[in-house]
Amino acid sequence: MSKLIPAANSAAHENELKIMTSEVYSLMGMYNEAYELLCSIDKSTLDRSLLNYYYRTLRAYYGWIADYTTGTEEKKRYLLKTNQYRDSIIITTDNKIDMGIVEAEQYTLKGRPDSALVILNSLIKQSSDRQQQAYINYTISETYAAMDNIEKQIYFLAKTAIVDLENGTREYASLQKLAEQMFEEGDIDRAYRYLSRSMEDAVSCNARLRFIEVTKFFPIIDKAYKIKEDKAKFVSNILLISISILSIFLIAAIFYLYIWMKKLSVMRRNLSIANKQLQAVNKELEQTGHIKVVYIGRYLDKCVNYLDKIEQYRRSLAKLAMASKMEELFKAIKSEEFIKDERKDFYNEFDKSFIELFPNFITKFNDLLMDDAKIYPKYGEILTTELRIFALIRLGVTDSNSIAHFLGYSLATIYNYRSKLRNKAKGNKDEFEEDVMKI
Repeated sequence: MSKLIPAANSAAHENELKIMTSEVYSLMGMYNEAYELLCSIDKSTLDRSLLNYYYRTLRAYYGWIADYTTGTEEKKRYLLKTNQYRDSIIITTDNKIDMGIVEAEQYTLKGRPDSALVILNSLIKQSSDRQQQAYINYTISETYAAMDNIEKQIYFLAKTAIVDLENGTREYASLQKLAEQMFEEGDIDRAYRYLSRSMEDAVSCNARLRFIEVTKFFPIIDKAYKIKEDKAKFVSNILLISISILSIFLIAAIFYLYIWMKKLSVMRRNLSIANKQLQAVNKELEQTGHIKVVYIGRYLDKCVNYLDKIEQYRRSLAKLAMASKMEELFKAIKSEEFIKDERKDFYNEFDKSFIELFPNFITKFNDLLMDDAKIYPKYGEILTTELRIFALIRLGVTDSNSIAHFLGYSLATIYNYRSKLRNKAKGNKDEFEEDVMKI
């Protein structure tokens, strides 16, 4: 600093450099050095702008000392000093926004947060400086804290923290206070992440006070976070045990399935005999019921095909069981390929039947949507998943639980599809599904 002062060749520059250095000392927790440097300045030699800077630095100094002090009486004395310098800042400032912020702080301290909010809401519209907006938002959060409006306090702390992160600011109070509020609200994961980030930034910028503030609260959140992790591990262990028990039940189910497969084989033979008898009867009724014979034959053919599939599946499982290939047996049982193929055939038949009933459904459905949201099946498809959901709605199946069960999706997935397309409707979004019913 001694090399810079002669180069400036100005008492005003020397005083400004001292104030700036004192500000950095305060940030680093070197409060004695900061105060000594400020006391060395003759404020009578300062112009109005530099005097305002001097008072703002002193206010910040006493504010930090108050935060650092644990004794009640000393803390009150430092807070009183802080408030006195707020008056000095108002007298010496020409910036209406800075003046408004300080006045709002005073209103809050005097128990008049409503008046403070009126000023701050006006200032946030006037300010175009991002850093200044962050300070206004932080002051608004403090005002809502004084009003015990936790929801609003969290909202404006989050806005402040976002600006701090975007600007690369590492000396801040917003994120760590947001972490404390998240902890109070029971969101331990976010509280832990926010406070960890605050600690890293406090160490990086050597902000001692911020580091002390974080370390006071961090053990509490860290302990709660570890307790939550332990609970999660306990639940995982319980689930593992449950899965093991279910596996035992599954083995028993396989045994019973094997028995039922044998019974099914007997039923298949009986059905085959009945089929031959039915064919004999059909021949007698051929002249009077040829169409009925065709439909019954198709139905029986589907039944036999399905029984053949089950018989083949049973035989494959029996071979694995007889060969003691338990790993492959379990893999075959767990495989959903058989069900997937049957579902695919079922949905394909559903799509064909529906399109025969409503041949213009896809075109009319797309007419209800915006241009960028229109849905067309890919090559080889008849209906997409979205179209199939609204095909069911067109048939009168409007309950999401029923649709989810029919299509084999989760309830949340069905809600998401319905909401997504409702929001893409051309007309009234609330009447979108009623319009689909009219196709």
